[in-house]
Amino acid sequence: MAHARSEPDTLSALLRHIAARSAVTRATLAQQTQLAPSTVSQRVEVLLAAGLIVEDGTAPSRGGRRALQLRLNPDAGLILTADLGATRAMLAVSDLNGQRLTRTIADVTINQEPQQILGWVDQRFGALLAEAGRDAGQVRAITIGVPGPVEFSTGTVVVPPLMRQWDGFPVPAYFEDRYPAQIFVDNDVNLMALGEHQQHYPEVKHLLFVKIGTGIGCGIIIDGRPHRGVKGSAGDIGHIRLPDSDAQCWCSNSGCLEAVAGGRALAERLQKEHGCTVTNARDVTRLAAEGDQRVVAEVRIAARHVGIVLAALVSFANPEIIIIGGSLAQLDETLLAGIRAVVYERALPLATRSLHIETSTLGEEAGTIGAISLAQEQILSPSGVTKLLGTHLRPPRLP
Repeated sequence: MAHARSEPDTLSALLRHIAARSAVTRATLAQQTQLAPSTVSQRVEVLLAAGLIVEDGTAPSRGGRRALQLRLNPDAGLILTADLGATRAMLAVSDLNGQRLTRTIADVTINQEPQQILGWVDQRFGALLAEAGRDAGQVRAITIGVPGPVEFSTGTVVVPPLMRQWDGFPVPAYFEDRYPAQIFVDNDVNLMALGEHQQHYPEVKHLLFVKIGTGIGCGIIIDGRPHRGVKGSAGDIGHIRLPDSDAQCWCSNSGCLEAVAGGRALAERLQKEHGCTVTNARDVTRLAAEGDQRVVAEVRIAARHVGIVLAALVSFANPEIIIIGGSLAQLDETLLAGIRAVVYERALPLATRSLHIETSTLGEEAGTIGAISLAQEQILSPSGVTKLLGTHLRPPRLP
């Protein structure tokens, strides 16, 4: 016997169906959710009164009176996102439909006190809201992506090699008194994986997104859902040890993939051993694209090391697609070709039979799109809808 749905479950189910379509009628909602038409009508009135949905336009007539169509109300609130990398950040303001209102990209050094970086983020959020003609009181969700392991349930950063001063810092607490919003924190590569999956590969069940920038990380989609592991460290492949390497890593171990093939490691090696004028992964990408053969040779070696680790992951996880992103991913002919060659050479034939290895189509937008998707998913969940209904009438923060 089926259990009756709770009020939050019912409202969440209706909102998710409405959000997934440009417009839908009450009758269609009843068919899709298998709820009684009277229940749908009652709950729709709750959502309309809260301003979370709007009723406009009419569906094509099937004989008789035309039904009004329901849409998610884009003016019901805002989503703020901050995709923070080791050296670069993208911040954006979007409506609840995920429509981007404004954004900014800036260089940043993440390895500072978290209060300093988050204070800078908050200032940028304020400037973006002003630019969009909105205010902090309209913010319903904030998603922050960081280049380190995150305990997702609490938003706490845990022992991040690239941002050591953040260890144990609960990021949501910084914003809780500043915005009437639900706050989510995740690893930046998880958000990139989610962005690519939602935007271009929604039918793919098993996907790996590998970011090769300053460091190296992997976002994992299993059965169509992000896989974070027990405490949020799943996918931290940059610290898998390579055979026959004693390169010292900033995580205090030696021989880590990131210490050999990451953008920071490449820049340091090119500086010391070849006299190249490089300071970060973007410099490495630029010089390789310009045809500097010293840099190209190092990137090819890095590609082989990454391929060795990914071949093991392919045999273990058997994904349908691997997407390569990050600043070095622009080097298709050098990096991607090298990775593909090693993976197909070393992984089991059955695991590679239908495997595709591609460069990210979203580029630097992947993390922001994933951050918006995460916010939408969470605020439309039963617990998220409960909070949303409790805050939608809260007055805006005074300047």
